[in-house]
Amino acid sequence: MAKKKQTGGGTPATVTLDRAGVPYEIRAYEHDPRATSYGLEAAEALGVEPARVFKTLLVDTDKGLGVTIVPVDTTVDLKAAAAALGAKKAAMADPAAAERTTGYVVGGISPLGQKKALPTVLDDSAREHATILVSGGKRGLDIELSPEALLTLVRGGYAAIARRS
Repeated sequence: MAKKKQTGGGTPATVTLDRAGVPYEIRAYEHDPRATSYGLEAAEALGVEPARVFKTLLVDTDKGLGVTIVPVDTTVDLKAAAAALGAKKAAMADPAAAERTTGYVVGGISPLGQKKALPTVLDDSAREHATILVSGGKRGLDIELSPEALLTLVRGGYAAIARRS
């Protein structure tokens, strides 16, 4: 996979990837402001199976905020996420707190280039794919990269944290 650089500075996510020299591909699409599921919108617009497109969700644990990354057609198993993050319990983080902490808007939160480094866990289903897609830092922009490269950059780990509805 060739590295595709952004013109005009890019997003904090692409700047992080460029600085690290990590290969990635930009996958942009026209975001529909009426979309109710940003991740499923991305999968459909990009023609990628939802199991390869991952959403970034912040959780609030008894040890502070944490980042969970799960396929867009699943939800976060909060009990499993808490355990993976070394906490006793977890709840979905307040959207305003998520935006403030990451520097991104909801629907465009990337696991890369966040304002504050947070403990991060990627659902272990990502291991089934050579590459996955995550938000590039704004709605309508995804980044395709290997799950291993992602985890190296965010200093995260794998865990079974996704639940099929």
